[in-house]
Amino acid sequence: MCVYFPAEVQDYSLKVSYMKDLVRSLPLPNHDTMELLFKHLRRVIEHKESNRMSVQSVAIVFGPTLLRPQTESANMTIHMVFQSQIVELILNEFHTVFSQR
Repeated sequence: MCVYFPAEVQDYSLKVSYMKDLVRSLPLPNHDTMELLFKHLRRVIEHKESNRMSVQSVAIVFGPTLLRPQTESANMTIHMVFQSQIVELILNEFHTVFSQR
């Protein structure tokens, strides 16, 4: 998934709204697959006491795998930070991002 997420957006509710719009714009099979995957990742996080996979840990591990920068650059670290922030946002706001309203 190629995502441009404006890092300069500071308003949290605006970020959530923007992410919800992006997710809703996906083709239905992609949307459904993404919803199922993130639902599963939330179940993994529910067991963080035994598996040590907090929201941040899951976001760090899956961010670079699920999201690709629009252009490859020498500064992969910056991309990784944004990728994990996006995945963390989706995990934390799962019900809002994937709500039908």
